[in-house]
Amino acid sequence: MAFDVKDRIVLVTGANRGIGKAILEEALSRGASKVYAAVRDVSSAEPLVAEHGDRVVPVHLDLADPASITAAAQTAGDVEVVVNNAGVLTVKSALDADAIEALQSEVDVNVYGLMRVAQAFAPLLKANGGGALVQLNSVASVKTFADFTTYCASKAASYAVTQGLRQTLKGQGTHVVSVHPGPIKTDMGVAAGFESIGDSPDVVATGIFDAIAEDRFHVWPDLVARQVGGAYQSFSVNVVEADMQEDLA
Repeated sequence: MAFDVKDRIVLVTGANRGIGKAILEEALSRGASKVYAAVRDVSSAEPLVAEHGDRVVPVHLDLADPASITAAAQTAGDVEVVVNNAGVLTVKSALDADAIEALQSEVDVNVYGLMRVAQAFAPLLKANGGGALVQLNSVASVKTFADFTTYCASKAASYAVTQGLRQTLKGQGTHVVSVHPGPIKTDMGVAAGFESIGDSPDVVATGIFDAIAEDRFHVWPDLVARQVGGAYQSFSVNVVEADMQEDLA
């Protein structure tokens, strides 16, 4: 199911800044014919249109709003690659007074949002030849950091859903990619206290389209992520990506 993004039609959630903007620009640089910039505030994508012209099409999409996702899918009926990049992060430990509320908010966007996107766009990907569905997870999906416990829990759940989608969508020819960045220099990263560390968002964007071209499931794009991914490799190959249906029957 490997393919080149050249001449393909791509949709990126959270495309107006940070990693999402880097993904949009990487898709265009690789020859994508059109990229839907799926954002909560359509006006925030105007600079992208000014720079790239009609190859960028802003569309309203809020991962916490199911109706907006359904409407975006109706607009982007020709999409061939969906990159679900948008997400939320709060700095909360399990014992913080508002930790449960934080987790509920993060799960609504980071987990339910992924499921809403998959349910809305999987039929379109099938109709358009299979394509690819990419989910931005995190190293936090396989390793919990105490001060980010609720975020890590939401990303562990989104990673579990991504694994399920990989198996479910394989039959329709859709390649699913799970992306696991470490600290990245974005507004979200700065808000989380990573202003002095982290790689450029460009490494995430490059890793995504390389994985699509090479038919890989996991992407560990930056220095920290590669360290985690290296230690995780054996489990990934022998458990996560292995067909264990017969063994569990």
